Amino acid sequence: MFDLYGDYVRYDGGAAPLQTLTDLLAAFDVPEATTRVVMARLRKEGWFATEKRGRATVYRLTDQGWHLLDEGRRRIFQREREPWDRQWRVVIYHVPETDRSVRERVRKKLRWLGFGPLAPSTWISPHDRLQEVAEELTQEPSARLDLLVSRSMGVASDIDMANRCWDLKELHLALLAKRDAYRALSARFASVPPRGREALVERIRLVHDYRMLPFDDPDLPLELVPAGWVGREVHDLFLDLHERLAPEARAFCASAGIGPMDGPPAHA
Repeated sequence: MFDLYGDYVRYDGGAAPLQTLTDLLAAFDVPEATTRVVMARLRKEGWFATEKRGRATVYRLTDQGWHLLDEGRRRIFQREREPWDRQWRVVIYHVPETDRSVRERVRKKLRWLGFGPLAPSTWISPHDRLQEVAEELTQEPSARLDLLVSRSMGVASDIDMANRCWDLKELHLALLAKRDAYRALSARFASVPPRGREALVERIRLVHDYRMLPFDDPDLPLELVPAGWVGREVHDLFLDLHERLAPEARAFCASAGIGPMDGPPAHA
């Protein structure tokens, strides 16, 4: 549902009638009853609000929902291209032993933002995201943060730190497998381009497959990764496939009642 809103409904004002959502989810063989239960649960969790439009129930993204989609779009679709300034952004956190669930949420958020654990409570990233950390973790008042910017003694130290924070060999193998899978998809789509419903299904599946990658791939500068690293190639293949499927998938959504698909999302 979030993939559907993130790629389509957000560009139609962030709201859609429940019947439209059930029609679109039917393309994935999701029963109408399941869609209704899921949307009611997501509303209860604060991601959506409902309103009446005639006799139709409309599900509109809340500020919380917009924030999730905006943040997710940055991490999924954008990659750092600027030269690295060789500065590490450091997060040192303290969470009381009694708040284990808070500790897990802090770690999950840091992973999502591209940080890796140099030590149990010390996480680092080569990217300037300390402000994002501060904003995201204000929701965890029991977590005390120290946010620092530092340099190592040299390139050898930087590479060693990167290898201690992330299993780059294992990640590279996963990226190679994903590259091969996306190349095969590209060849299949070139031979038999997906149309209508199939294009929507393929595009949503593509995003769903790729969107978990930022938890594992911190998008490290080229100075820190092994020779032959394919992370950028995988990202470019994903973007190409995503764009290639766009016209047919958007047309199918439009036929179901989701309106304009171009331009920035209409929200405050």
